[in-house]
Amino acid sequence: MAEKLKFDLVTPYRLVLSADVDEITAPGLMGEFGVLPAHTPLLTTLQIGELTYRQGNEQFHVAVNWGFVEVEDDRVTVLVETAEPADEIDLERAKAALGRAEEALKKLAPEDKDFAVMKAALDRAMVRIQVAGRSR
Repeated sequence: MAEKLKFDLVTPYRLVLSADVDEITAPGLMGEFGVLPAHTPLLTTLQIGELTYRQGNEQFHVAVNWGFVEVEDDRVTVLVETAEPADEIDLERAKAALGRAEEALKKLAPEDKDFAVMKAALDRAMVRIQVAGRSR
C-alpha cells in the first residue's frame, strides 16, 4: 500500500499542482468527500467549492470551479474549469465580484435565464473569499 497519493490539479490553461500528498478533501456534487492512499477507484464530478490537500501536518486550500476527479492506483487527477490556491486569490477582486453578483441577483427571479449564471458567480466569489482567508 502506498503511503502517499500522486495528485495532479489541472485546468484547461495550466497544471496548477503536481505533488505527493497525504490526503485530499474535495467538494463533490453530492457532498464533500475525502481520498486517502489505497482509495477505491472513483470517477466523480466536482461543484464550486474548496478543495483541501494535506502534506504532512500542513493543509493547503484551493478554490475550484466545476470539474471531475479520477482516483486510481493512488493517483488523483482533478480536472477543473478554474483552480486558485489560497495565496493566489486577489481578495479585493473576489469581494467586488461578490458585490456584483449580489446586486444582479436582487434584480432577478429564480425563473430568469441569468439567475443560475449569477448564482454560480456568487458561489464562486464566496468560495474565493473563504479560501483566501485561509492563507492569512
